[in-house]
Amino acid sequence: MAGVLNFRPTPVLRLPSSSRKPNNKVSLRVAAELSETSLPSSSASVSTEERLNNISPTISPPPNFKPPQPKRFAVRPDKIFDILGASLALIFRLGTGVFVSGYSASFVSSDEIPPGQYALEIAGFKVKETSKLGPRPEKPIEIYEFESCPFCRKVREIVAVLDLDVLFYPCPRNGPNFRRRVAQIGGKQQFPYMVDPNTGVSMYESDDIIKYLVGKYGDGTIPLMLSLGLLTSFAMIGRMGKVRWFPSYSIFYRVS
Repeated sequence: MAGVLNFRPTPVLRLPSSSRKPNNKVSLRVAAELSETSLPSSSASVSTEERLNNISPTISPPPNFKPPQPKRFAVRPDKIFDILGASLALIFRLGTGVFVSGYSASFVSSDEIPPGQYALEIAGFKVKETSKLGPRPEKPIEIYEFESCPFCRKVREIVAVLDLDVLFYPCPRNGPNFRRRVAQIGGKQQFPYMVDPNTGVSMYESDDIIKYLVGKYGDGTIPLMLSLGLLTSFAMIGRMGKVRWFPSYSIFYRVS
């Protein structure tokens, strides 16, 4: 390597006689040696990358793994009545709650939809969806309720129809968090219970809550399937008793 690096300097780089030529030669040799010694490391890293890229991952099951036997889709025998009870509402409610208040859809020309607005396109036309929602509450409405109560389900459904921002406080039997708060605010533990912080109105009774919400945040019209009295409650009775009690084994944080 010393023979290769011992080349004559060009006239442009030639220094005066007072300069230290041996030092220049040494510095050239060191630089050349460093640049050449880096080549094997570079080639080694490239070859390592090539080997890693050529390695294909292998997937294997864990030890003692037994694949499950394929089965036909079916409802568990102990869940049949739960499924039937949950399906009753589909028959009696006729899709109430699927669409918001005043929902309508129509086919329009593509020019009527702004370029940045999403719309379903069918055969060169776009589907224009509109609704007739009332004023929006500044603060979320508070509703205290529990899952299995059919009257609470009526209130949850009108909330979906009006597309309201609501804070739901679950209050199952023996619940340690929000059930006591209802007694402190309203004077009794009865559900559903609604508090509207925007107007200061609070009330019990599902029918009264529905009338208030559609009058304040809707067009005043109650959907037919929510105004049939006992039939409306019967349509939502299929899940009665479900998620009614607070489980004793649950881990929770007490909310003051």
